[in-house]
Amino acid sequence: MTGRLGAAAQAVVNVLAFVLSGALAGVVWELLWDPPVGVVFNNQWFLEPAGPDFSFSGTGWYVVVALVAGALTAFVMAWWWPRHELISLLSIVVGSMLAGWVMFKVGHALGPQDPRVLAVGQADLTPIPSDLTLAGVEGAPRVFRLDSSALAAFPIGATLASIYVFLAATGRKSGRRVSAPETPTAG
Repeated sequence: MTGRLGAAAQAVVNVLAFVLSGALAGVVWELLWDPPVGVVFNNQWFLEPAGPDFSFSGTGWYVVVALVAGALTAFVMAWWWPRHELISLLSIVVGSMLAGWVMFKVGHALGPQDPRVLAVGQADLTPIPSDLTLAGVEGAPRVFRLDSSALAAFPIGATLASIYVFLAATGRKSGRRVSAPETPTAG
């Protein structure tokens, strides 16, 4: 029974650590991002200059921050608590997907408001900064759904880091040591 309780506690702690990491990553994402500015024309907002290189900065920074945050969080959690590898890996994947969603919600909330809403009633050519969002996401992404491929960055970073720790730290768990196999002696 103690093993099951320990595995459940490990899973809950992993998920909570990822939620906190996602919130912190959302703050970092918003701090690193420079909002592109658009203009109002006929009560509609247009990115000026238009183009994917200007509108992609939010998504690009999301991917960078999410990969690093996911990898660091998973590395720390897997190294700190190496028991119950399968439960740990499952909770890391679930926690990292939740963290990616939390990261979006925090970063989006801290960033500027939706310029399409702000454009209504403004004079033509009024500059308004873009909101912090991801390419492919209309509105807000749903939890545990990859509405944008960028939302896969947190789970990818976390999964790769945790698998690395579990493979590289073989023999470190629970005080067990893996020794080299003995070679038979001749004679």
